Amino acid sequence: MRATGIVRRIDDLGRVVIPKEIRRTMHIREGDPLEIYTNRDGEVIFKKYSPIGELQNFSSQYAETLYKTCSMPVVICDRDAVTACAGISKKEYTDRKISSELDRIIESRTLYKANGHEDVFVVDGGSAKVSCAMPIITEGDVTGVVASVYTDESQISVSKDVETKLIQSAASFLGRRIEE
Repeated sequence: MRATGIVRRIDDLGRVVIPKEIRRTMHIREGDPLEIYTNRDGEVIFKKYSPIGELQNFSSQYAETLYKTCSMPVVICDRDAVTACAGISKKEYTDRKISSELDRIIESRTLYKANGHEDVFVVDGGSAKVSCAMPIITEGDVTGVVASVYTDESQISVSKDVETKLIQSAASFLGRRIEE
């Protein structure tokens, strides 16, 4: 743990303001859920909460199933990082911060289909490009994204219509699963 040198007081309602610099650095947005941890030494730790992270094993299995049955490489991300992938290097992508372009797709709350004019990479410096992506919406909030991906060496073997339906179904299913 690293000291920031910033000290804040608790107000009469028990609130603490997290400084703008820290929110920006840690990519904490207004309305983001934070999980609170404590220890016996009196430390209180706020950690960004990822509902998709809670389903990591399940989402990994879902991604593997899509890849094995359809030969369609897939990534599943929360709002910050790749949480599961199949058909591309897990070592290279899992837990890596998503690109700003993929973040814009998540924020759009709508289906994205690559148009061939601009490449949207999953992570900065990676080779996997987004072919189709659908944000995962849970109780009205965007919690992540499911995306089919391709590299220069691999292509998606299903039709665009089937690819779109599979990605939309996966996002919808994961969104409902999080709500349970």
